[in-house]
Amino acid sequence: EILRVAGGLTNDELAEAFSQWNAGLLASFLVEVTSNIFRVKDEETGAHLVDLVLDKAGQKGTVKWTAQVALDLGVAVPTIAAAIDARVMSSLKAERVKASAKLGGPHPAPAIEKVKLIADVHDALYASKVCSYAQGMSLIGAGSRAWKWGIDLGEMARIWKGGCIIRAGFLDSIRKAYARDGALPNLLVDDEFVAAIVASQSGWRRTVALALSAGIAIPAMSASLAYFDAYRSARVPANLVQAQRDYFGSHTYERVDKPELGFVHTDWKSKV
Repeated sequence: EILRVAGGLTNDELAEAFSQWNAGLLASFLVEVTSNIFRVKDEETGAHLVDLVLDKAGQKGTVKWTAQVALDLGVAVPTIAAAIDARVMSSLKAERVKASAKLGGPHPAPAIEKVKLIADVHDALYASKVCSYAQGMSLIGAGSRAWKWGIDLGEMARIWKGGCIIRAGFLDSIRKAYARDGALPNLLVDDEFVAAIVASQSGWRRTVALALSAGIAIPAMSASLAYFDAYRSARVPANLVQAQRDYFGSHTYERVDKPELGFVHTDWKSKV
């Protein structure tokens, strides 16, 4: 959608872009079939068939179950959760049509140089994909520990390389990451993925900023970037959340300067 709206790419150009991506880092079943989809014409009308498909995405419940388990295990999977929300929002077709007549947005984005935009979106997709897999692998690892499954995450990545809709060349990099460190806490701290994310980061941020400024909803891609920024932060503003929780519900908090005290409570109202 970013390439179509902000870059003005035609379906034929989109097919070519995805085809080129499928020959590199993004090589995967889903990128391959996406390229093919953009090439198919409707026999009756001659129009590209993808443009005749109603924009309401269905779901069988698998991803919903994944997000529910993640909540139970206390594992952050914002990209996966955002994908669910996107499908739910798509199902509100009648509401969206009515809302579109009332809710204005930004003016169309200025023309963007196609070659540069394609490169940026490529990097954004790759980095977002790394974060998505990082979340999924963290969730499976947590489930394995909680229920004593003894899952070898590297071997699982190898198995996924064949006969699976998420099969991708990318999975070999995941296998190698766990071969280097079987106790890897998150794919984002593997040296190979660190280098890849750093190399992709500028294009990723430009793509997300462009989409937001153009009013293009990118829930999963922006969720991936937020996940990355939170995970790489030594300090996040959760101290304020804890202070609020202690203020209204006496939920206690820990002090950074006195860890030996454990959890403490303050009567915040009396000190204002």
